[in-house]
Amino acid sequence: MSFQPNPGDEVVINDIAYTIGQHPAAPGLAYAQAGRQGIVYQLIPRNGSIHGAKALKVFFPKFRIPAMVYQSEHMESYSELPGLQVCKRDVLTPERNGALIGKHPDLLYAVLMPWVQGQTWFDVISDQRQLTAEESLKLARALAGTGSAMEQRGLAHCDMSAPNVMIPFFSEVENLGKMSAVELVDVEQMYGSKMDRPDALLAGSPGYAAHRTVHSGLWSSYADRFAGAVIIAEMLSWSDPVIVEKAWGESYFDQHEMQTVSERYYAMRESLEKRWGSKLSDLFIRAWESHDLSSCPTFGEWYVALAAVDVDQANAAAAATSEEEDANPSEADESLKKSSEPVSEPLNSQGGHITQTPHSPDQEAVVNRLFLQARALEDEEKPAAALEVYRSLYHFIPHNSAMQMEVEATIKELDAKLNPKEDTDKPVPVPFYRSKKFMISSAVLIVLLAGGVPTVKILADQAEVKQKEQQEATRLAEIKAAEEAEAAKAAALKDQEEQEKQKAAEAAKLAAEEKKKLAAAKQEEAEAKKKEEDRKALQAKYDKQAKYEAYLVKQEQQKKEAAKRAQQEKYDKQAKYEAYLVWKKENDAKLARQEAERKAAAEVKRQQEIAQKAALKKKRAQNVVTLIAHYNKAYNAQKGRKIENAEAYARDFKNLYNTDAAYFKGVGKVAARMSAINKFLSNTSYTLPNL
Repeated sequence: MSFQPNPGDEVVINDIAYTIGQHPAAPGLAYAQAGRQGIVYQLIPRNGSIHGAKALKVFFPKFRIPAMVYQSEHMESYSELPGLQVCKRDVLTPERNGALIGKHPDLLYAVLMPWVQGQTWFDVISDQRQLTAEESLKLARALAGTGSAMEQRGLAHCDMSAPNVMIPFFSEVENLGKMSAVELVDVEQMYGSKMDRPDALLAGSPGYAAHRTVHSGLWSSYADRFAGAVIIAEMLSWSDPVIVEKAWGESYFDQHEMQTVSERYYAMRESLEKRWGSKLSDLFIRAWESHDLSSCPTFGEWYVALAAVDVDQANAAAAATSEEEDANPSEADESLKKSSEPVSEPLNSQGGHITQTPHSPDQEAVVNRLFLQARALEDEEKPAAALEVYRSLYHFIPHNSAMQMEVEATIKELDAKLNPKEDTDKPVPVPFYRSKKFMISSAVLIVLLAGGVPTVKILADQAEVKQKEQQEATRLAEIKAAEEAEAAKAAALKDQEEQEKQKAAEAAKLAAEEKKKLAAAKQEEAEAKKKEEDRKALQAKYDKQAKYEAYLVKQEQQKKEAAKRAQQEKYDKQAKYEAYLVWKKENDAKLARQEAERKAAAEVKRQQEIAQKAALKKKRAQNVVTLIAHYNKAYNAQKGRKIENAEAYARDFKNLYNTDAAYFKGVGKVAARMSAINKFLSNTSYTLPNL
């Protein structure tokens, strides 16, 4: 029988009665939460309160592993660490819970553990619940502290993600114990030196798994570093409304964006630096740009950096950002847009250019995957999404490569398509060094220089004069172009003012017409309202008359029904009395039969007891005779030096004596014979007395 409980059903585990809790958001349904490995039900003690609630995790068949018992025994010592109270676990086994598992086979190797009150970090992100700076810092410090304590003992959760991070800090139920602000759940994949490697390894959860390790299982002491860095960054940034609005959905990052340069990455990095300082921003960048999990920052580094952070700094930065956005909202949007554009050449920490090293096979796979994804988005006619992926791809392509030029051209094409610019017929001034005259003069100068040295100075002077003339002509052309541009700008402003005046006049005309229509509508509404009131008054009069007539009909009907009920009650009373007489007669006969049967059964039972006592007495008398015969045979065999026969007779005596020892003990010398037999069986040299 499968385990599908309803609210209020009772379950007895280890001699403690529990009831299935009811889901607070769905009355009538059991309080259950489904995960990747099983379903967790809330159990409330029958004689306890909600504070003593337990969680019963029922695993799917694939994850019902007998080694769970050994694993849970080693986990129990870790339940004292902050954030790991679910490590205090009790596994249901066939030896201790056989009856319950026999009734519900799904409960084989199910785990009973403390129920953690509160929301998950997944709920906070999905609900887009903005935190205060104090709440963000408290949660981030709690998670960093838990991760640091685990790392110091060589432990790792191996599936750290938003659904597996509980927030008792937001619980509506008062916390009576010393529970951490953050608690980890789903610890079945936990890594430890004394833990057995799971048969089926998880590869991390979307939005928290590094893309370089997402295809391989996570089970090492470094497994939590990248996911922990992302969650800590989310917690710190969740007091920033810009970050909350940019969240992908169930996590801040989309899995396709992991460890790529994207708009969300730049936004989070900028928010961390402005609100919490460069140290925390640098730790996040280290994790994001890491090539393996071991090179990510440790939880200890996060904890030290968080301990030195001041909440007032975050609040001040938030207030300054809010004032700046109120003053220049367009500039903030423009700066964010610029931050998401690709950079042609990366810079080192000193501000100079660096050459990109050849990419590893993992990076090449990422480049190919992003390139194919961008092409697919183009084919699906999604230019905005394709542009974002191309910009993320640009960061990983070697500088001055053919692919970089192709991607750069595609980015410009898509950007022009999405953000078209107004065409202009204004001539662009050509720099003097690119003019046709300058190029011809330079060529002539080179030829003459090759002809002979004496003419160099003359030609050089002529070239210098011509160059100055060209520069002056270019300067005058630029001044003229600037004046023409200024005049065109003034004309455009004048046209714009005329258009604005025309729009204002049209708006005033529309407003007057709208006002006139509004007045007519109000008048029609008043007339309709008056007609409706007259209709309601007439209808009320008709209703009152109808109610009075219905009242008279109802009174007459009630009188008829009262008379009918009185007559019916008289008939019912007579029928009940007659039925009672019949029942009494039958009941008296039934009682008489039962009494006779009881007496007969009692007599039969008495006769059986008498017969049993007589049979027992006869059998005991026969057994006494048999015991004496066995003793005499053993005595005679010993006298005849047939020790083996004597031992056989002695054992027969002892076996028969033990069948009713309490009775034989008080009969004649049977007890004395038994004592002699015991001595003989323990020592065959003992001589049986002649009794």
